[in-house]
Amino acid sequence: MVHSRIIPAIVIKFLRFLGLLVMWLVAIGCVVWATGALAFDLPWAGVRKGVAIGFIVCVIAAVFLTPRRWKVCIPFAAFVAVLAWWLTLRPSDRRQWQPDVDRTAWAEINGDEVTFHNVRNCEYRTETDFTPRWETRKVRISQLTGLDLPITYWGSPWMAHPIASFQFADAPPVCFSIETRKEMGESYSAIGGLYRQFELIYIVADERDVVRLRANYRQGEEVYFYRLTLNPEQVRERFSDYLEAINRLHKRPRWYNAITTNCTTSIRDQHASARRAAWDWRILLNGKMDEAMFIHGTFVTGGLPFEELKKRSHINAAARAANDAPDFSQRIRADLPARK
Repeated sequence: MVHSRIIPAIVIKFLRFLGLLVMWLVAIGCVVWATGALAFDLPWAGVRKGVAIGFIVCVIAAVFLTPRRWKVCIPFAAFVAVLAWWLTLRPSDRRQWQPDVDRTAWAEINGDEVTFHNVRNCEYRTETDFTPRWETRKVRISQLTGLDLPITYWGSPWMAHPIASFQFADAPPVCFSIETRKEMGESYSAIGGLYRQFELIYIVADERDVVRLRANYRQGEEVYFYRLTLNPEQVRERFSDYLEAINRLHKRPRWYNAITTNCTTSIRDQHASARRAAWDWRILLNGKMDEAMFIHGTFVTGGLPFEELKKRSHINAAARAANDAPDFSQRIRADLPARK
């Protein structure tokens, strides 16, 4: 009888300890996030570091001064206060943008005809030395023939950047690249991308811009080019999704977020809920999404296994050989399996 009473008491005590431990770990995580929000997103850059340090000191002091039963509430209260302020921050389209992102694309739709405004087609000499060039282009939805997916890697095999390239029978490809819209003097920060450091931008561009930039001019970027098996109706649906997305963003800016609103999650969120792909961990660790898409039969494979297809899909050498040739798009596809 004594043992039967002691064992439940020990179990209850352990569960309470475990619950409290989990609660404190969550509380610490909330304080770390809130500290980062102050360090990155306060509008007064000169005081960010000091305010963030002061915030941590105040939270720790309050925890020590608060009665034991309420101690764990202090970090959560501090987090909620910072979160309430952080959610008031609003994205803007009126900043000193870098020249390659200082215009947002939008589309006029007139029946079958679509007119794109602010299509980027820069003249590059190096990655940072280029002449900005913005164009107006007309395409016809009825002339859509397919959708291709260039995917770029820049170091980690777990992280990549997809670009949607729509093909037309009577016009050059039109590409959509979802990126951070950086201000003058600003560079991408993986930690900053978790906060409200960057606005989101959909770059509409020529392949000789977004694909050639990555394959020919950016150091360390590797580009893999895949053709998709979507039927004409599916291609038109994807194209319509992008048209709606760029027009919404042109009217109302949005924040970029490295987890919730990035180059991959934004593509998924374009689709109506009923048409969205099932959630997959490779949506976040998107360097593996080509493998997932291969498994699901989304790629034109020509009967090749994935490893061989990926090897053939690496286009850096072909892009450098084509460079500024008028038939750049045809030449980078020369060795790829043909779409039936």
